[in-house]
Amino acid sequence: MKDIDAPQTAKATPTLPDAQVVTEVEHYTDRLFRFRCTRPASLRFRSGEFVMIGLMGDPDPETGKQKPLLRAYSIASPSWDEELEFYSIKVPNGPLTSKLQHIQPGDEIILRPKPVGTLVHDALLPGKRLWFFATGTGIAPFASLLREPQTYADYDEVILTHTCREVGELTYGARLIEAIRQDELLAELIGEGFADKLRYYPTTTREQSPKMGRITDLMRSGEVFADLDVAPLSPATDRAMVCGNLAFNLEIKEMLEGYGLTEGANSKPAEYVVEKAFLD
Repeated sequence: MKDIDAPQTAKATPTLPDAQVVTEVEHYTDRLFRFRCTRPASLRFRSGEFVMIGLMGDPDPETGKQKPLLRAYSIASPSWDEELEFYSIKVPNGPLTSKLQHIQPGDEIILRPKPVGTLVHDALLPGKRLWFFATGTGIAPFASLLREPQTYADYDEVILTHTCREVGELTYGARLIEAIRQDELLAELIGEGFADKLRYYPTTTREQSPKMGRITDLMRSGEVFADLDVAPLSPATDRAMVCGNLAFNLEIKEMLEGYGLTEGANSKPAEYVVEKAFLD
């Protein structure tokens, strides 16, 4: 029972349009960071979707008016989380990220609560094995889906591949996988042993690491399938979600079609989906 006489924690009063309060910030490299913020009580989203977030821009030199700087960001937290998590790059001269990288707990960000996106379970037909193909910050929607109970209910095996240039850029994903495997709440939500279905395949393209190479090259050579002891992708068993830079998205899309997989959508589920709105 609540003690009605106990002092109540003061809630920050949003002043920006669609404002949410930053609750946590963690920097990984000089290019990457993540942050968490409050979640609008009315926000409902499917794990894997994205929203528009941002900050107010600089005042116009002539009018003094400010316009919001907004960008599409995949929600990295699962649909059941009480807060929202985002994973971002830092671009020194980027209109938004040059400012966003300096946010601190207690600051406000703009969040337009209209989630959309193609990286959702509804866009895929039933299958046995689900592949998540990510480069850079393209891992964000998969961070959401990897903590979603439906992911493990729908598939016998879930494989996350994450390709970055340097080892430090893999930190977010590595810590995510470790946390998922040790998360008692997820085990309670999904069922004991759920993490046994999860496979993690990180690679780097520039800095030396245990597994070097672009994931597309490792697929062409068959190395990834040998390493994981699985058969090459087949429309009979495999489903895939793709999120990364434009060149990667186009290349792997062509490869998936070569394996016989067909691109799906919310209105017409099929064997794979690509997030077109998100570019690393």
